[in-house]
Amino acid sequence: MNHVPVLAWLLLLLALGSSLYLIVSIGMLINQWILPTFGYLTVLDAQNFSSIDTLWHPPTLNQINDLDTVINGNDVYGFIFNNSYAPASNGYYGGYDYCNMPHVNRAEYLKPPENYTLKYVEVIHRHHKRTPYAANTFPRESYTWDCSDEGLFYYGKPLNLVGNGSASVYWSVYTSPSNPFAPQGFNGTCQFPQITRGGLDDSWQHGKDLYDLYHDLLGFLPDEPGDELTYRVTNNVITSQVAGMVVDAMYNSTTDVPLSIQPASVDSLEPTYTCAAGTGLYNSYGVGGTSPNWTAHLTASQPLFSTLDSISGVPPTDPGFHQSWDHYFDNLSSRLCHNKPLPCNISNPTLCITPDLASSVFRLGLYEYDYLYRSSPYSLRAATLSYGVFIAELAQNIRDSISAASPVKYRHNVAHDGSLAMLLSILQVDEMVWPGLGSEIVFEIYKSGDGEERFVRVLWGGVVLRSSYPALGVVDMLPMETLLGYFDELVGVGASKVPGLCAASSSVDSGMGTSKGLDFCVDC
Repeated sequence: MNHVPVLAWLLLLLALGSSLYLIVSIGMLINQWILPTFGYLTVLDAQNFSSIDTLWHPPTLNQINDLDTVINGNDVYGFIFNNSYAPASNGYYGGYDYCNMPHVNRAEYLKPPENYTLKYVEVIHRHHKRTPYAANTFPRESYTWDCSDEGLFYYGKPLNLVGNGSASVYWSVYTSPSNPFAPQGFNGTCQFPQITRGGLDDSWQHGKDLYDLYHDLLGFLPDEPGDELTYRVTNNVITSQVAGMVVDAMYNSTTDVPLSIQPASVDSLEPTYTCAAGTGLYNSYGVGGTSPNWTAHLTASQPLFSTLDSISGVPPTDPGFHQSWDHYFDNLSSRLCHNKPLPCNISNPTLCITPDLASSVFRLGLYEYDYLYRSSPYSLRAATLSYGVFIAELAQNIRDSISAASPVKYRHNVAHDGSLAMLLSILQVDEMVWPGLGSEIVFEIYKSGDGEERFVRVLWGGVVLRSSYPALGVVDMLPMETLLGYFDELVGVGASKVPGLCAASSSVDSGMGTSKGLDFCVDC
């Protein structure tokens, strides 16, 4: 029997196997180029490190993102949209109170096990109650809105010991009878927007609750403000109005306290840095876009638009009021949060917006935030592009704390609803809502026993955040490297991946940004 053909085939198979092994090994060394990429991970990477990926994981299906419930419902799921603050004593703590969202406090705080030591805290929260933005007011409002019970202080002051002093001056808003151009919307003594007296009081209480917890109960915060803590605001002045009250509640300091702020053109907290791909992606699948998944709710709610337009006097052609429910939501919720009546038609005072109509607007607003920041498969990519720099800063802050490269152990950021929404989007929160006034996310970093490993707990509204992303899950004493690894995969250390991603073409039509893993194809 001739064994030569069999031997030849065996040698050929052995050679092919060795070649394939060599190719795979080279592919692993260069981390891409040879094998197809899915996200930032190669196929082999995904097999070896399946716990970390950059894929979008859908949120829980619930009444907020069910369009039939949104259109045909009656209330707002038991959520609160008026000025009645629900105290923890009635069992509501952790629930949704748009006008004053729950935050960490001493009474409800869940202490970690005794062997865990708190080492670093970073807080980011939305500003508190304010007047609506001028663009969100009706052409003519049936009553005034006055803010004469507070002052907005804007002035410069020399910081060196030698120099002239500065008077404590504040803005006093008025309308001149000689000015023929009447302001659109509300007359009165307010800026639109500005933090109202109620919002200032809520801000102070927020600061007091944080101090009572992290200083008095846990002994974590220093007795006086110094190098161990920083406060940061955006270029929108309403965040500074809030920060002043927070700082006073925490330290009642007679010395000047700096508020960190980045240049308006590149601020990562609000954010305002330019990312054409992120803006383009949001516009293509969301507000102003023609994606059927977005326009479905606008089409279904056209009768509501018509009813509200006939009462408010808003032209049906006004794009700001009709590309989304944002403007009507802000207008009506701002009134209710300040115990003001829902509006009536200027010419026919018997024609008014009813509580049921307002509830319909609030359901639609919640639906939109869920879709824009969680339910759309494009939401993770859009948020990462638009908020990736802040994510990288957060990761570096944590690393600097661990390595003792920075003395700061407490960072406090005052931001906006969009800021928190994008952060929740990146964390892939399991149930998305419109971040209400005072909404808060806290990152707590712990050390366990005598070891060097760090653990993270993320609190959202005062309770542990639950993520749809399997590697995060319930973010309670999660190994720190898991969260940092996720952030690094998304944006790179120092946000190194963000400029390239922002420069790339990104839209629904381009096919990028889905859950298929093409979200972050580096070389696409």
